Amino acid sequence: MDKKQQISNLIGLAKRAGKMITGEELVVKSIQNGKARLIILASDSASNLNKKITDKSKYYEIPVSQIFTEIELSQAIGQNRKVIAIADDGFAKKMESLMKE
Repeated sequence: MDKKQQISNLIGLAKRAGKMITGEELVVKSIQNGKARLIILASDSASNLNKKITDKSKYYEIPVSQIFTEIELSQAIGQNRKVIAIADDGFAKKMESLMKE
């Protein structure tokens, strides 16, 4: 199983565990209130969304990953989304370590 698939599976688990925040406004709020641990932003998202999320994340020092396209991300969670936040240290750390491999 490749890394992307493993991360995709973890995203699905995080969703079922209620540790995922989806939707642009809620993700931005989760960055600001410190709930977000990792942001996963579609690599093909619009430039204004891209800038908004990356700027906010940099300011609040939250890692951003862009390994998925919008289609791949949407498939992983079963909803059409361009950005999600992982709100759990365990899931976020595991995903980050897979991304660094």
